[in-house]
This record gives sequence, C-alpha cells and structure tokens, in this order.
Amino acid sequence: ELVLKVRVQNLRDNDFIEIELDRQELTYHDLLRVSCCELGVNPEQVERIRKLPNTLVRKDKDVARLQDFQELELVLVKNDSSPFRNAVATLTERPCYNSKASKLTY
Repeated sequence: ELVLKVRVQNLRDNDFIEIELDRQELTYHDLLRVSCCELGVNPEQVERIRKLPNTLVRKDKDVARLQDFQELELVLVKNDSSPFRNAVATLTERPCYNSKASKLTY
C-alpha cells in the first residue's frame, strides 16, 4: 500500500488525513475516488489535485511517482455556496468506502 496525506484546500481545519492506495492500482481515478470518499467530497467538485507545495497531479504517471506520506490537496471548484467550505465537522463523520482500509486492524 501507498500511504498519502490528503486534505481539502482552504478549509478552516487544515489537518491532513492519511489514505491508503493499492500499489498495483495507482491511477489518477483511484486517487481521486479514495480521497473524495475519505474526505466526504463530491468528485465533481474537485478542480485539480495538487502535490504540495506547488505541483499538479494530472495523470496516472504522476500518481505512480508519489511516495509514502506525500502531502496532497484537493482544490475545489470555486463556488461560494459550496457546502464543503465550512463543513469541517461533517467531513470527519463520513464513513470510509475504501474496502482495503476497512479491513485493517489497529
């Protein structure tokens, strides 16, 4: 598994969460799907994914180059009425749909 740190840009709570991706299935689509699921964000709201501090992740090859614990940010489409701008509390209450992560034991 590849472990990445992700967050939504410009939320009051700027903490990262860690997500896990199967190294055999490192695609942009999987990164977007798992990140949005974990953060409770609609994938259609994501304008781009940024590898911090200043690099856009655009394609599968970019995702394949990511290393453990790299920090990523979901940049949302600009929309002042977006429910994600002030939804910090609800983001942590959403269930995780990453089946591989749900099988982990702590």
